[in-house]
Amino acid sequence: MRIAVVEDEEAVRRQLTAYIDRYFEGNGLRYQLSLFEDGDEILENYTASYDLILLDIQMKRLNGLETAQRLRELDENVYLIFVTNLANYAIKGYSVNAFDFVLKPVNYLMLKALLARVEKKLDARISPSIALPTEKGMARVEVREITYVETNNHLSVVHTDRGDYTLRESMKNIEEMLKGQPVFRCNNCYLVNLSRVEGVENSEVIVAGAALAISRPRYKAFMEALTRYMGGAKA
Repeated sequence: MRIAVVEDEEAVRRQLTAYIDRYFEGNGLRYQLSLFEDGDEILENYTASYDLILLDIQMKRLNGLETAQRLRELDENVYLIFVTNLANYAIKGYSVNAFDFVLKPVNYLMLKALLARVEKKLDARISPSIALPTEKGMARVEVREITYVETNNHLSVVHTDRGDYTLRESMKNIEEMLKGQPVFRCNNCYLVNLSRVEGVENSEVIVAGAALAISRPRYKAFMEALTRYMGGAKA
């Protein structure tokens, strides 16, 4: 589970970190945790890579409700749990499809129950994954983690949220691995995960902060594929 904690009180951040670590029994293979001190920090260069965000409502620079509204514009699927002193503030969170809220001071058993509910929800919507034959062995990667693939000196590099994987596979073979998934070539060198596209500027597509050139022969087909995907259909 990929979790973000957005909380401006250091003591509460430490407490939530300890509770999350306790829930997962310190097993770092079961979760990844990112910490932010205010709403504007998580929004900067945000990519839809989190499963759960624990979000304080009353913060100094950008309050949790406004942060949540902006997050929903970027990510419809992430689970949001508000952390607050006052329940009436949290109730407003349902306007941004918040999963639930937890009151301060945070009780471990309450947070444990919420984490278990989120984990159960995530298990029900497991993302498709592929096995990548890397130089060090096999690596299983969820499709949603992949941002793009590029060819480089007869090798293919799969860029993901967890890092890059270098494969001795042709782009054609990787396309076959990802058959049926929302991926499309923007030129001969790049295969783009359409679900991770952040925008198109002139003749470049922005993916995870990288600007990738869209070739002239592929431009029309790429934009049509992206439009179909954004409209709810697979490429």
